[in-house]
Amino acid sequence: MRRTVITVGPQDNGRRMSLEDFDLAEAQEGYNYELSRGVVVVSDIPNQPHLAQIKDVKRQVHAYDFQHPGKIDTIATGSECKLLLADLQSERHPDLSIYKSRMPLEGNIWAIWIADIVVEVVSAGSEYRDYVLKREEYWDFGVKEYWIIDAYRRELLALRRGKNDWTEHHVRPPKLYKTRLLPGFEFDIAAVFAAAEAAGL
Repeated sequence: MRRTVITVGPQDNGRRMSLEDFDLAEAQEGYNYELSRGVVVVSDIPNQPHLAQIKDVKRQVHAYDFQHPGKIDTIATGSECKLLLADLQSERHPDLSIYKSRMPLEGNIWAIWIADIVVEVVSAGSEYRDYVLKREEYWDFGVKEYWIIDAYRRELLALRRGKNDWTEHHVRPPKLYKTRLLPGFEFDIAAVFAAAEAAGL
């Protein structure tokens, strides 16, 4: 029996849906879609300050990748990857995901390929998702570090995987952030915030 194609659009914000249906749904262009604990969340395409921050994070990570070949396998944006959390009925599309391991050749890739570092840039209205819901979800999925970039607070909150919970590292300009996952990398959060300000934040 042929499966009925499910479509989602901005009118579906708040609609309950299973992860199985959402993962196979066709989305109306012009919006971002995630499934949060079985509820469809529709958001606008990032504004200029948000996009400028992602662009600068990518610039720094790609520069490191170029200077340290072999340390990173894949750098993916939200439209290029997803995290499927069946137990929580969530599908997330992080602003940036850094994978040190190669993509599995078999199986449901997005349910088993775990990003080492996941980056989210806080937007107005996304605070609860970024600081509370995704904090729990990325822990459950097995992510090693979760970076929350918040230009409103002028702070990077780097969550590192501990024995039973995240350990928190609060980084404010002009301090650089260093991680053992990327030896030699010095992440300049001040440059990210400068990019946001130049874009009108």
